[in-house]
Amino acid sequence: MIAFPPFLIYIIGALILPLLPARVRHEWMLFLSIIGLASISLLDQQVNGWLLPFIPGTELILLSVDNLSQVVGYIFAGISVLAIIYASYEGRLGHQIAILFQIGAGIGIVFAGDFITLFIFWELLALSSLALIWYGGAEARGPGYRYALMHILGGVFLLAAISMQYAETGSLLVDLAAPGITTILFIIGVGFNAGMIPIHAWLPDSYPKATITGSVFLCVFTTKGAIYLMARTLPGSEVMMYLGGIMVVFGLVFAILQDDMRKLLSYHVISQVGYMVAAMGIGTSLAVNGGIAHLFNHILYKALLFMVVGAIIYQTGKNRLSELGGLGRQMPITFAACLIASAAISGVPGLNGYISKEMIVAAAAESGLFTLEVLLLIGSVGTFLSFIKLNYYAFIKEKPGIVTTDPPTPMLIAMVMAAAACLIYGVYPWILFSILPYPVTHDVFAPVHIIEMFIIFAAVLLNLWVVRSMIRKPKYIPPDLMELYRAGGSRIIRFSSVTLPAVSQGIGNMIEHLGAGVSWFLKNPVMAGEILTRTVMIRTAGGVMGASVQESQRRALTTLTNSYPDTGGTLNRAPGYGIFFIGIVIFAYFLMVFII
Repeated sequence: MIAFPPFLIYIIGALILPLLPARVRHEWMLFLSIIGLASISLLDQQVNGWLLPFIPGTELILLSVDNLSQVVGYIFAGISVLAIIYASYEGRLGHQIAILFQIGAGIGIVFAGDFITLFIFWELLALSSLALIWYGGAEARGPGYRYALMHILGGVFLLAAISMQYAETGSLLVDLAAPGITTILFIIGVGFNAGMIPIHAWLPDSYPKATITGSVFLCVFTTKGAIYLMARTLPGSEVMMYLGGIMVVFGLVFAILQDDMRKLLSYHVISQVGYMVAAMGIGTSLAVNGGIAHLFNHILYKALLFMVVGAIIYQTGKNRLSELGGLGRQMPITFAACLIASAAISGVPGLNGYISKEMIVAAAAESGLFTLEVLLLIGSVGTFLSFIKLNYYAFIKEKPGIVTTDPPTPMLIAMVMAAAACLIYGVYPWILFSILPYPVTHDVFAPVHIIEMFIIFAAVLLNLWVVRSMIRKPKYIPPDLMELYRAGGSRIIRFSSVTLPAVSQGIGNMIEHLGAGVSWFLKNPVMAGEILTRTVMIRTAGGVMGASVQESQRRALTTLTNSYPDTGGTLNRAPGYGIFFIGIVIFAYFLMVFII
């Protein structure tokens, strides 16, 4: 057995990658991913290693292993092997480095024993994600910036939570969040990465713009790293239960409306992560097991779905359902993989998604959370509907003019292996149960549960068949919150670039004018007082007696000003009432200081 931080395999491998010839770089990445998975399987339980001194009384723990970290580490490393096989076509060096840093950061989060180490990997994960988004091309620039801004803000909240945690407990160990404001800061900071409503908008904005391979990796690490941290810090938080339920319904409502395939999948990330957030909020052993199992299963079928959609885009160059059709005959293996992944994410019995969803719904029922239980069941029905839509419009409904084939062999190998894993963990769930944080006693294959799900799905199919002639493509998709954020951001930019400089210029002019007036007054206070008095008299006389008298007085005042060369003609630059006001203020000041 070894005690070597697995993240080092990926980080060191990424640093070596530029030194290798282009023809062997992909093989090097695949080798690293296999070694990384093997290194996690060799880790001892309950190990804290690689301790580095930090501030007095604390240490950085680069390797902390228990059941929770190991099960998440397994799925992170395992899906990375499949995703790298899938990415054999991707030869850009920077993109390959970003992938390895993404994996290393995700696994670094999982095995970090202290909050400082975890936060460093948290930010590295954001940076590598940004690279995978920006490699998507010119259209990805804006979403990348918005992703960066929102994750910087989330990082600020997380760092504030860590600071408060240390102030409250005197410890930096990754542990339960201290109650009160610390818990709130953790919910917000972690919620940004988890895609919680209403701070979710970066997810459907950026995932569809990333590279094909980048989307696969993004759906694995960013949100799931957040769920792992929730399991560590926030189990049993009541507010999270209902935030999770809202995420489930919100995500599927927007997913059903989408035409862009990757945007549809992105909203389903929000919906499915909602199950995990709700599970962590329930906080019972069954719920936490269900949440971690769903994290494990979701990574498999969601990565598979992004692989399927990526293969379609790679082969056809189209990413909208309205542009596709009839691919089932031309891409049969891809179609089969999509059907398996769609059934898994919908919770059809026999697939891995059913197992973890059943555990979470059962945990809600055992805790007497009827409303949450209903929301979770609605989520399964809505998910089923949206993936009927995806499969029908992409693979079943005929559309002339599209000629293609299944993608290259490495892509097919990765998809087939992921689909097989969805089937294996659905039929033999105890393989997963054996590595979950708590012993599993719940009977997920109870006949009543299976019959209930089949009745629900059969009813959905029957209703769809009855109303099939009435189904129309939605003509309007309501804007998500990102549109509000963008509108607010444009107004902030306008305020910063136009309004603030104008105000600053006005204040500067006023200060300059006041300074000139004070300087003019101090050069000869007696003369200045006489000029100010006559100015008032002129303006008063002009208003009462007419312009001729006012002009006569003004000529007299000009003569008076010219008789005092020390003023430098300042009066002719129209000090007006401003100078008079300054005189009154200074006079009042002298009264207060020297007389009163």
